[in-house]
Amino acid sequence: MKFYAVVAASPTSWDSHKIAERIEQRILNSNPVMEAFGNACTLRNNNSSRFGKFIQLQLNSAQQMTGAAVQTYLLEKTRVACQASSERNFHIFYQMCKGASADERLQWHLPKGAAFSWLPNSERTLEEDCFEVTREAMLHLGIETPTQNNVFKVLAGLLHLGNIRFADSEDEAQPCQLMDDAKCSVRTSALLLLLPEDPLLETLRIRTIRAGRQQQVFRKPCSRAECDTRRDCLAKLVYSRLFDWLVSVINSSICADPSSWSTFIGLLDVYGFESFPHNSLEQLCINYANEKLQQHFVAHYLRAQQEEYTVEGLEWSFVNYQDNQTCLDLIEGSPLSICSLINEECRLNRPSSAAQLQTRIESALAGRPCLGHNKLSREPSFIVVHYAGPVRYHTAGLVEKNKDPIPPELTRLLQQSQDPVLKVLFPTDPEEKSQEEQGQSRAPVLTVVSKFKASLEQLLQVLHRTTPHYIRCIKPNGQGQAQTFLREEVLSQLEACGLVETIHISAAGFPIRVSHQNFVERYELLRRLRPRTSPGPCSLSLDEGRSEWSPHTEEAALQPLLQDILRTLPALTQAAAIPGDPAEAMPAPVYCGRTKVFMTDSMLELLERGRAQVLEQCARCIQGGWRRHQHRKQERQRRAAVLIQAAVRSWLSRKHIQRLHTAAMVIQRAWQRWRIRMACLASKELDGVEEKHLSQAPHSPSSFPLPQAQTRLLGAIIRLWPLGLVLANAAVGVRGFQRKLVVWACLQLPVGSPSTYTIQTAQQEQAGVMSIRALPQGSIRFHCRKSPLRYADICPEPSPYSVTGFNQILLERHRLSHP
Repeated sequence: MKFYAVVAASPTSWDSHKIAERIEQRILNSNPVMEAFGNACTLRNNNSSRFGKFIQLQLNSAQQMTGAAVQTYLLEKTRVACQASSERNFHIFYQMCKGASADERLQWHLPKGAAFSWLPNSERTLEEDCFEVTREAMLHLGIETPTQNNVFKVLAGLLHLGNIRFADSEDEAQPCQLMDDAKCSVRTSALLLLLPEDPLLETLRIRTIRAGRQQQVFRKPCSRAECDTRRDCLAKLVYSRLFDWLVSVINSSICADPSSWSTFIGLLDVYGFESFPHNSLEQLCINYANEKLQQHFVAHYLRAQQEEYTVEGLEWSFVNYQDNQTCLDLIEGSPLSICSLINEECRLNRPSSAAQLQTRIESALAGRPCLGHNKLSREPSFIVVHYAGPVRYHTAGLVEKNKDPIPPELTRLLQQSQDPVLKVLFPTDPEEKSQEEQGQSRAPVLTVVSKFKASLEQLLQVLHRTTPHYIRCIKPNGQGQAQTFLREEVLSQLEACGLVETIHISAAGFPIRVSHQNFVERYELLRRLRPRTSPGPCSLSLDEGRSEWSPHTEEAALQPLLQDILRTLPALTQAAAIPGDPAEAMPAPVYCGRTKVFMTDSMLELLERGRAQVLEQCARCIQGGWRRHQHRKQERQRRAAVLIQAAVRSWLSRKHIQRLHTAAMVIQRAWQRWRIRMACLASKELDGVEEKHLSQAPHSPSSFPLPQAQTRLLGAIIRLWPLGLVLANAAVGVRGFQRKLVVWACLQLPVGSPSTYTIQTAQQEQAGVMSIRALPQGSIRFHCRKSPLRYADICPEPSPYSVTGFNQILLERHRLSHP
């Protein structure tokens, strides 16, 4: 409605736009009011519509919205006084008790925590219990605040009326007495309804009977059950009249003049299929309406299917389909049906028991395919097999609900009320009063079933003149939880909506319809399976359902591809057939229409299986190529890794050798520098000692001329002492006499008797040796400066016959002296 109110408004006419916006806003505001007074919480839905609603959006010749109208069907008014277990009354009662202010509670006599027998499960809080939204919507519809207060005061009076309880009378001639806690409820209810207390109590307990030509009046006390029935009847009468008054107020605010509109857009919102543990007349009427609407939907669907087949050039008809006409004949057929039998019981005006009605229905309608009965049930009932499943209806109270009797004294009582709303709901009719004074009319009473059937026929006539579109509301779960999908509940809703029946209809023909473009895009892969041979007889039969027509360029381009794909069907059928079963080898029918391909579910499975086979082959080919690529890639990576490892090892080896070479060069240079430095030091020392010896020798007091042999020995020592020391230290393993021979050979000593070289003086022994270059005389000790080498003065194996160090030589005196 919002969308259409925007697009249908004339851009040049501001007045028409304002009218459309006003009508749209009032229609939207009517929704909370209708839900508050007509919806209730049931076992299946927290906001279940307990009435049917049909909204007309009225359009003029320029397709602009000029008005709207609302029509209701069969309000479940029995819910006011009787609620099933775990269900609630209408939302408006709970909104008043929870949303009223403190002053309103005092005015309506609704204290917090008050208990009402007609207000079960009041502890539950629903999002529909929003009193302010309802009051604001009523205000937008033109219902002023004082009128709203009067309406809510009447509803509060109905709640207190439900707390009135009667006790059985000991004397049948005396009316029933009130319970102890019911007297206050009578007083409060009469105060809120602005009725006199005594006439109210008398009307509930005493029945008035007019008999005879003279219309004599008899007063008969009612039993306890009759008192309860009259009390409930009073509440249902007031609430139904109040609901109808609200609908009339809404229509008066949005309805346009009949001459100002020519077409309309209708929105039908009716109750869905119902099946409860206890089903009565309300459920029978609701399911009867759903059967009629399902028949209309099936007829429309079949007609649409047949038209589509005709447009596509297919010759097909649903001749074998059976609709739900047998169930409708059982409910509304003539001359005998369930509705006719119930109406007949009402016209007889006799006491009718539930068991008697059950027996009459089963005997009169025996043999009907949609009628059944439960032999094990203790309660009188009968079963009707609907399109959504079997439903068991209890016959107790069925006739009384169909009669919907309204005692005249109740109407007269309500006409005495001083409440402004009740005065509008129950106006005083002089013609009706004169008719009662003259005598009761013998016109047949219009029952509830008859009224509902007449309104349903009018609705169907409207639907037949329009083009219907259907919206199915499916609840995934009954708890209103997110991400929760209950399979059983969804399936039951699909059955109740008639979608399962629609699937059966679609399965009887060609449920799968794919456009040529989509068919080619999805199944072009099947051309890989096309056999090399010429096409078989199956491909010839595929074009039989096509009619002659000139395709467009795109369609002409798709035809060769379609034919190639369809020629693969015989091979797919033979591959999927079971050996030895000729029926499986027969191909399923496939028709190629002008713009779509029609096929059955079995053919779709066959095509999908073939497509999966081709995709599997392609997947295997891709996997093989990928594995080969991965293997080659891994081999190349392995070879590259080996080369990199070899190069790294080579580089590391070269670096290590370079470091060793560099270290060796450093050591060599250091050794060479040290050797050169030692040589220089030794050379300087020798040069300095010789010069000093030569210059000081003549002046030494202890010096004296030496023989020639000693002179030669001294020269050899001076020249070759480093070599001798090195050789002496190198011969580590030499001991004793051999060591001496080595030393003598190194020093080039003459081989002779050592006694000839005994040189020793006391003066020299006392004075010590000044230098290793000094002339050895006798047993002397040579001592020079300490060697610069770190370990030159340390001998690992000290021996008295070994020479330690370069600058310390011990020559034993007794070794060199002559014996």
